[in-house]
Amino acid sequence: MPEMNFELVGYNWAHPWMAILFLLPLVFYFLKKKNILSGNAPFLSLSQVPHTASVKSLKTVLLRSLPLLELLGYCLLVLALLRPQKILDSANLKTEGIDIVLSLDLSSSMLAKDFNPNRLEAAKSAAYDFVKGRVGDRIGLVVFSGEAFAQCPLTNDLQVVLSMIKQLSPGFLEDGTAIGMGLATAVNKLKNSKAKSKVIILMTDGVNNAGYIPPDLALQMAKEFGIKVYCIGIGSNGYAETPIARDGDQYQYAMAPVIIDEALLREIADQTNGRYFRASDQSLLEEIYHTIDKLEKTTFDQKSYRNFSEKFHFFLLGAIFCFLLVLILKRAYLKSVI
Repeated sequence: MPEMNFELVGYNWAHPWMAILFLLPLVFYFLKKKNILSGNAPFLSLSQVPHTASVKSLKTVLLRSLPLLELLGYCLLVLALLRPQKILDSANLKTEGIDIVLSLDLSSSMLAKDFNPNRLEAAKSAAYDFVKGRVGDRIGLVVFSGEAFAQCPLTNDLQVVLSMIKQLSPGFLEDGTAIGMGLATAVNKLKNSKAKSKVIILMTDGVNNAGYIPPDLALQMAKEFGIKVYCIGIGSNGYAETPIARDGDQYQYAMAPVIIDEALLREIADQTNGRYFRASDQSLLEEIYHTIDKLEKTTFDQKSYRNFSEKFHFFLLGAIFCFLLVLILKRAYLKSVI
């Protein structure tokens, strides 16, 4: 039988249906009264107690108390079966969560040194702190450069996402900046989501110059599925020490202009009811993630959590005491008069 919580006099009764057992003594009494029940009833009745003593001696009083002790023990046993629990504390907690996909640029230009130590490490650090604080959300991770790759599906296991963010590095995808691909791949991860709020955080430091899905098509996909996009353009103003060539695992650096297609990013954000941010230094980048964190709080579930302390053993011990006392009185002290 499943638990059916019921509150009464400051206690939670986990098995209230057991209260029907309180009627059992009345049933036996009725059957005995109507001479339907033959043999010995499970409880003594007062009519069974002899009245031989004219003076109420101690034994007489105890003898007439046996049915009451049996009934008290039975009632305490039923109370124990009801499983009383003391309510220690009770709280209604609102679980606030949304489905979020981080779409991060991994092109070689993300190694530019206008952030400490470079744009990518700064972006990873800010994203890491953001994900760590999103308790109750499902987070996914998409990376892109000249092509896009779904690094991590939507998951509640934030430790998995955090571990993958730590491992991000450029070079395993074709170089370039495929903003349309990065956005479209993120949309694909969210299109079947049942969450009330679906969000993409798209971060890039350049201009769309690769990929077979143009940004305007990816934008229309995001709008169709009701996905909000926050765009972050990362890079200082002016010039930055940027990779311009690669020899094996080594990059050659030179000063290069910082060019971000802010018009495109702003249009994507505006068309999807998101916002565009420009992160020109580390502190601004951290503040941007903090702002998005405050903007995106959507309650989609509510649960009640309670702590109980089991109290049935007190009633059980009381019942055992009553039955043992009856047994001792019957078998020893009152044996001569029963």
